[in-house]
Parts: sequence; C-alpha cells; structure tokens
Amino acid sequence: IMTHQVSRSPFLKPFYTRTPVGGVIPRTQRRHTLPASEFRNLTPQDAISVFEIEREAFVSVSGECPLTLDEVLNFLSQCPELSLGWFEEGQLVAFIIGSGWGKERLEQEAMTQHIPETSAVHIHVLSVHRHARQQGKGSILLWRYLQYLRCVPGLRRALLACEEFLVPFYQKAGFKEKGPSAITVPNLTFQEMEYHIGGAAYARRNSGC
Repeated sequence: IMTHQVSRSPFLKPFYTRTPVGGVIPRTQRRHTLPASEFRNLTPQDAISVFEIEREAFVSVSGECPLTLDEVLNFLSQCPELSLGWFEEGQLVAFIIGSGWGKERLEQEAMTQHIPETSAVHIHVLSVHRHARQQGKGSILLWRYLQYLRCVPGLRRALLACEEFLVPFYQKAGFKEKGPSAITVPNLTFQEMEYHIGGAAYARRNSGC
C-alpha cells in the first residue's frame, strides 16, 4: 500500500456489528439509531468520503494520492467485496481498498486494474481519518480485513507495495517481504509484501464464517 456493499456478499456477516460495542441494545433505543461501530464493504456512494480521507493522509506526505477519485469509484464499482470500511456513528473513520490481481508479483498495471476471479488481492490503500489516528485503528482494520479475506472463495494471497518505514507495521500483521516492488511512483520506492491467506476450515472455526 502506498502508506499508509452495501454488498450482498454472504461473507460480510462476521464483520457487521449491528449492536453498540460491548452492550445489549437498550429497549428504548430507536430503530433508526446508527450502530456505534460497523464494518462493511464500501460502495460507490462512499467514494467521496474515501477520497477525502485519502487525500488528507497522503497529499501532505507524498504530494499525491494512491488512488484518484475516478479510480476509487472504479474499484468500488468493480470489486466492492475486496474493500472494507470502518464506520462509527455512521461516519467513515478508516478503510481498505483492494482489487484482484493474477500474477505472482505486482506490476505497474496492478495500480489501475482489477482482475476478477483470481487467487490474489492487491491491497491498494489503508487509510485512517486524521481524528482517529494513533488509536490502533489501522492495525485493527487490517486484522479484520485479513480475516474477512479468509471467507472469500478462491483467495490465497494478499499483496501490497509499501514504503520501507511501513514494513514493520505489515510484518506485525503477518506479511513477508518479497523484495523491491516493480511499482514505481516519482520520488518514491516500495517494498512488495505478501500475506498467505489461511484455508476455509480455519476461517469457519475462528472467524464465524
């Protein structure tokens, strides 16, 4: 990653929290009350919120965003099942966007392409809203996302390209270095990292799939 649907997918259920964190819904709670914390796939309707968080997080650091607004819309239209957003009180606070990739290593084309029905997902971006940083949300969302991927049929690997200073962050999540990435951006270099997704039996036993 450069740094830092409503889907009908049956695999969303383990990550959709309808009740407030740590409690039972009070009997007086109205039905339209927004969930305190919710994880779900993103939709094209979320694209503006996604891009605003991404732009604030990346432009000040690298001068550009990993994904343009058009690319965000494109991926959320083509493969929303490979995204995950964290919402608090209905507001997006963190997200991950991925797409399908069909080769052993990432190439420059992976930045803009989605290859359907492949065994690998390319994680393009993980970003957290500025008001929610330094709270561990990035690590929590990444863990949720990797558990979710275990429930997606056919997926075996997750790939990403990140700057050197982010390598320890992804190593803690279980990613392994594969060496310098073929993906290039002016004035930036990346390391490619890979995560091997466990089997369905593990997922059912440990993730509620």
